[in-house]
Amino acid sequence: MTEQRYGYFDDEKHEYVITSPFTPTPWINYLGNDGFYGLISNTGGGYCFYRDPKFRRLLRYRYNNVPVDQGGRYFYLKTADSIWSATARPMNTPLDKYECRHGLGYSRFIAEKAQIRSELTCFVPLGQTAEVYRLQLTNQASHKQDISLFSLLEWCLWNAEDDGANFQRNLSTGEVEAEGSVLYHKTEYRERRNHYAFYAVNRPVSGFDTDRDSFLGPYRGFDYPQAVENGKAGNSMAHGWSPVASHHIELSLAAGEQQTLIFVLGYVELPKEQKWQAPGVINKAPAKALLSHFDNAEKCQAELDRLQHYWHSQLGSFTIQTPDKRFDRSLNIWNQYQNMVTFNLSRSASFFESGIGRGMGFRDSNQDTIGFAHMVPDKVKERILDLSATQKKDGSAYHQYQPLTKKGNANIGGNFNDDPMWMVLSTANYIKETGDFSILDVKVNFDDEEGDFDHFEHLRRAFEHVVNHLGPHGLPLIGRADWNDCLNLNCFSEDPNESYQTTQRGDSDVAESLMIAGQFVLYGKEFVTLCQLTDRNELADWARQQIDTMIQTIDRHGWDGQWFLRAYDARGKKVGSDENAEGKIFIESQGFCVMAGIGIDDGRARQALDAVNRHLVCEHGIMLQQPAFSGYNKYLGEISSYPPGYKENAGIFCHNNPWIIIGETLLGRGDLAYDYFSRISPAFLQDKQQQHRTEPYVYSQMIAGRDAATPGQAKNSWLTGTAAWCFYAASQYIAGIRPDYAGLRIDPCIPANWPAFSVQRKFRQARYEIEVRNPHGLSKGKVELEVDGKPLDGNLIPYALYQDSHRVVATLQVDD
Repeated sequence: MTEQRYGYFDDEKHEYVITSPFTPTPWINYLGNDGFYGLISNTGGGYCFYRDPKFRRLLRYRYNNVPVDQGGRYFYLKTADSIWSATARPMNTPLDKYECRHGLGYSRFIAEKAQIRSELTCFVPLGQTAEVYRLQLTNQASHKQDISLFSLLEWCLWNAEDDGANFQRNLSTGEVEAEGSVLYHKTEYRERRNHYAFYAVNRPVSGFDTDRDSFLGPYRGFDYPQAVENGKAGNSMAHGWSPVASHHIELSLAAGEQQTLIFVLGYVELPKEQKWQAPGVINKAPAKALLSHFDNAEKCQAELDRLQHYWHSQLGSFTIQTPDKRFDRSLNIWNQYQNMVTFNLSRSASFFESGIGRGMGFRDSNQDTIGFAHMVPDKVKERILDLSATQKKDGSAYHQYQPLTKKGNANIGGNFNDDPMWMVLSTANYIKETGDFSILDVKVNFDDEEGDFDHFEHLRRAFEHVVNHLGPHGLPLIGRADWNDCLNLNCFSEDPNESYQTTQRGDSDVAESLMIAGQFVLYGKEFVTLCQLTDRNELADWARQQIDTMIQTIDRHGWDGQWFLRAYDARGKKVGSDENAEGKIFIESQGFCVMAGIGIDDGRARQALDAVNRHLVCEHGIMLQQPAFSGYNKYLGEISSYPPGYKENAGIFCHNNPWIIIGETLLGRGDLAYDYFSRISPAFLQDKQQQHRTEPYVYSQMIAGRDAATPGQAKNSWLTGTAAWCFYAASQYIAGIRPDYAGLRIDPCIPANWPAFSVQRKFRQARYEIEVRNPHGLSKGKVELEVDGKPLDGNLIPYALYQDSHRVVATLQVDD
């Protein structure tokens, strides 16, 4: 069977061009900055929200629907003999031409039918709580053509979870206002809400609709609305039921003429005392002020230009040129863009995450920062301190917090015992990038204790949380779970209505995690360094002793003979051992123990990674464990509930593949590290679009492993820690351009056949043009540095000596 391709990269324009509306899954893009965000598919589906996709959602979207991708920003065009959509759907009329160009913060749709060309550009302007849709219509015929244009949005009634459940209330609360070309949605505004939405177009309309049934007609869907078929709006006013917003505009285009229309979907919040301009009439002044920024094509273009400049400047902090353009494309454009999207949304709103079930993850968000600290350091600092404020006084943390309140999510709670140490990673990485040690002195209360606490105290308690929660072997207790939420060693669930993550039976004082042990050693060393650099030497000595003890414990109880164990379960039995019939070897503990430096001197690290290569590596990436679990085991939990090859049961959980990649670079095996990177990086998978299914320009969380019925099939794209970790591994360990406390370290580990590569890197007050030369065909070697033509000892460029722009030449030499 020939593999079908659905699109290609346009690197010059920083766009991915989708050439078919029938992609295997909806291929989405993200719009927005500064709190107002939207997701939009390659056929216009999706929704937007202000800050929180559960409590401040504007548009209705139907997840897991048949057909998929229902609800979005729709534009229907009716000409003399056809009706079609500017985004190819929801009308299924075949187009003469279709193209979707997903760019950085915008998406552009090009459609042609009956000699009419439509070009729709969708974006969220910087600093505005609105989506803007610029629709350019061109008559390509040699005669005049008339067009009957209908827009359509469907409101969500604000609470996205309640919207899909509480029909006895919601079908009675819908309220709207219409004034000229602006349609206002004010459901529940009469009582507890002080926010409303509106949808406008910058020209007079022939009519409108705000009631869904009136627009669609009885028992009709979005694919053939009655109002569009009739060519006439009903001027309906919604009273309860399902409010929508639709403009009807009659256009006449002369031969060759182009007309531009600007539609604006906006959101307004008001102080309680300013809600009304008259009894029962909402205060429209803020909406009109917002609309004034987009009342003509010139203003719209200026905002679009400003948005594009913003994104290009963000990506300019790190760019690379290597012999492999796929590697460059990934790091320079799409990986960094995905990192920023993930920063904005954590794991809350994607095609696979509905936006109603998760807040900002403590573990997730701390890890995500390593992918964008070089772009938005001020926002990283704010995020770290927000996370710090959700920590509890014993050093543990809420597993999630809500973006509106910045308070911990009590429904999930805590006791995920890897959570605390991730904040050491994010803080250390931020300081290495910026040199800003002042973050350690910022006053931050604990969630359950107020006092004169600084952020450093939060790091100390995170470190001590591990020390104070050790099991029978002296290894860290796993709690409800560690990084793998599906390894539930204290759950023992036999009830299908229970949550694996929040169910716990008995005390969690036996089950231990080797992954947390490696994490404690790795980030514990960073904690020691922070202590030393801030003159807390007594604390540093004590912490160093704890780390040394943990290393000895791993040596004694964590080594299985050929690889590191994964855990001990609640009965004290080994998990991830050659003694097990299934799940003999897991990826997480191999990655973290090797990254921590355990076993590098005595050869065990090499032995463990060789075992990974033998047992876990397959065509599509590195599987989480092998052999797959063939049946459910209540002592392991959710991991064994998946069919073999999917998700955590021997799937390729891409997030942890970079840990092995980094480990291989520490051993100097650059060809192997690069090979692993290429197996999961979307830029390398363009010939597998149909098999892979998810967007071929961003990372997915999971790819089905070799035991699956559909190996190579991906799920859970966009919002995944894979993005930050892959950028971190590729930029700091393969390319080896690594920030450190005292400066920028140059320590590449590359494919041996790369003769050279170059990097442009903004770092603190300087910008470096770095050329790495590899005259001896090495993967790793001794680095000889020249800065501005002058030799520099070692491989660290001290930040204190350099500002402005500098040229660096780093030459890899055979290490004697």
